[in-house]
Amino acid sequence: MWTGRFSQATADLVLKYGESISYDWKLYRHDIAGSIAHARAQLRAGMLTQAEFEAIESGLKSILADIEAGNFDWSIKLEDVHMNIESELTRRIGAPGAKLHTARSRNDQVATDTRLYCRAEIDTTLSLLQEMQRALVAKAEQYAEVRIPGYTHLQRAQPVTVGHHLLAYVEMLGRDVARLQDCRRRLNVSPLGSGAIAGSTINLDRAAIAAELGFDAVTENSMDAIADRDYIMETLFCLSLIGTHLSRLSEDLVLWSSAEFGFCTLSDAHTTGSSLMPQKKNPDVSELTRGKSGRLYGNLVSVMVAVKGLPLTYNRDLQEDKEPLFDSFETISLALRVNAEMVAAMRINEDKCAAAVADPLLLATDLADYLVRRGVPFRHAHELVGKAVAVAVGSGTPLNQLTLEQFRAISPEYGEDVHSVFNLDRAFELRTNPGAPNPANTARRIAHWKSLLG
Repeated sequence: MWTGRFSQATADLVLKYGESISYDWKLYRHDIAGSIAHARAQLRAGMLTQAEFEAIESGLKSILADIEAGNFDWSIKLEDVHMNIESELTRRIGAPGAKLHTARSRNDQVATDTRLYCRAEIDTTLSLLQEMQRALVAKAEQYAEVRIPGYTHLQRAQPVTVGHHLLAYVEMLGRDVARLQDCRRRLNVSPLGSGAIAGSTINLDRAAIAAELGFDAVTENSMDAIADRDYIMETLFCLSLIGTHLSRLSEDLVLWSSAEFGFCTLSDAHTTGSSLMPQKKNPDVSELTRGKSGRLYGNLVSVMVAVKGLPLTYNRDLQEDKEPLFDSFETISLALRVNAEMVAAMRINEDKCAAAVADPLLLATDLADYLVRRGVPFRHAHELVGKAVAVAVGSGTPLNQLTLEQFRAISPEYGEDVHSVFNLDRAFELRTNPGAPNPANTARRIAHWKSLLG
């Protein structure tokens, strides 16, 4: 492709090995927007006439229209999206097209394009995150007071509610929104004008270019601007953490929808059957989401490993940042869409939940708190309740059905009102601290999220 320095054409295998047009064509909108802003700065600096600028702008817009209509042929011989568009522009408008690259490099061009791409995709992802939150809030409101066992170590622990449980994921996704917003702010600076490494002796108005492209500022060090891929790694980390949260929700739903739990039923539209066993209804969406979280982690790690040993500034290794970036946005977009749809269609099986939460052992900690309120130090109270549990398990008697005499045989600290502890209404009413699964707390948090999400 390059003339002047080289006396041999690039080998076919090298072209195949080094091309990026098979995937970086996705940057075309951003590349064209950046080129128009750059050309406008050239016009202001007297590098282009008004007629030349208008020819460039019109030519680039016609290329954009052809690409979006599917009428543009991408050439591997031109390597990447930048050269494909610039070459076609020059073919269409002649000499003015050859002036476009004055005072810029493909290095600052691609850094600009990927920042614009990340910014646009982050905005889309933020919208999808909020849709996922709305689906969870609506389901939490629908089943706000349905009680279920909460689990630690996947063992029944204490009673919570479906509403409280689902709102935990709304909180997680809320942090994901905040992280992406913060990431967006940090990446929204323009590297255009940094050239290949040391700027250019032809000084264009970088601030005006940045403003036209919607950037908040310009980068302050040309070498860092070209070498920096922090914004891609940070973006990939944010997407990976969204994947983590969706994966944890998926694991809960896989368990809840099993016959052993039976807490929820996923719709037929969001489950699949078995090729052998006709009775099966498999939670494939949740299983795929768990699997795709690993894909998101792999994309993050691949870019970090590619960057970690690079000297300043640009090295061709950095070409490897785009496929993981594109793939992660596409993966998280689909994951958020399908999970929001699945949660909206999910049904909670209230009878199954009620049967599970009737287990009196869920209130063992409440029994210890009861003893504490009677003046027993917690560690001693914990021991006394443990002994009561041992008697119940050993005799095959539910904890709440031990007699007063059996409790008193363990310790006289158990009072005549000991059985009052085994009342779920009372258990939830006592949990009034912020963040606890008290019905009023849950209602307040649902109202908060509905107000915030609209």
